Amino acid sequence: MATGADVRDILELGGVESENTGTINKKDIINSDKKKSKKSSETLTFKRPEGMHREVYALLYSDKKDAPPLLPSDTTQGYRTVKAKLGSKKVRPWKWMPFTNPARKDGAMFYHWRRAAEEGKDYPFARFNKTVQVPVYSEQEYQMYLHDDAWTKAETDHLFDLARRFDLRFVVIHDRYDHQQFKKRSVEDLKERYYHICAKLTNIRAAPGTDLKIPVFDAGHERRRKEQLERLYNRTPEQVAEEEYLIQELRKIETRKKEREKRTQDLQKLITAADTTTEQRRAERKAPKKKLPQKKETEKP
Repeated sequence: MATGADVRDILELGGVESENTGTINKKDIINSDKKKSKKSSETLTFKRPEGMHREVYALLYSDKKDAPPLLPSDTTQGYRTVKAKLGSKKVRPWKWMPFTNPARKDGAMFYHWRRAAEEGKDYPFARFNKTVQVPVYSEQEYQMYLHDDAWTKAETDHLFDLARRFDLRFVVIHDRYDHQQFKKRSVEDLKERYYHICAKLTNIRAAPGTDLKIPVFDAGHERRRKEQLERLYNRTPEQVAEEEYLIQELRKIETRKKEREKRTQDLQKLITAADTTTEQRRAERKAPKKKLPQKKETEKP
């Protein structure tokens, strides 16, 4: 025959009063769902593992102890882009209008969408059209100051024309240089001639007593630099390995030298300390000993 304890086990009821008396109360049957929810809530509690920081544990679970989401969700917390505030005002009208680029010398016409209020204004990206100011010389200046036996005037004019067209990109200038009509020149020769003329023109046209910023180009140094770079690039793997070995040996020699210097410094400190102690002892020996005052013998009666 089933007892009250069996019924409580079937209905998953509990409690101190029912266990003591062995009878089922009305409260046990009504509050059975609440007790189940308490048990389920107790089982969902998670403890922070040892060694895990509090901030990292907060990223895994929220305040409600929910599991982390499988998909990324957008929350209002943290940094995010501000949404556009759309009002009831009229939208600014846009217009398909033509424009010209001042960097183009052929007068090409282009079209794009632009606000109607900006019609007739200059192209906004025209301010980025920066050009290099290449000096211009006259026939008289060339004959008086810029004449060179290795360069003709036609070749010099061709060089300055290319410098204006390609904005002093001397690699491109050397590629576009007319080597069939003129003498074959290197990039360093073209640079040397150009900067030599610029320095002469600044000296001629400058007012007396002004500080001049004369451009200087050392063609010999540039040639030696490129030769060294080419030699460095053309090294064989055996030469690279030998250089690395020599660098390691040099580091070892430097470390040994530093250790030797440190030992000599320590030895010198010991010698100076010993000398000072011996001098102090000699001074103590030479110092006269103070005589203690002797008591007079009392005369016997």
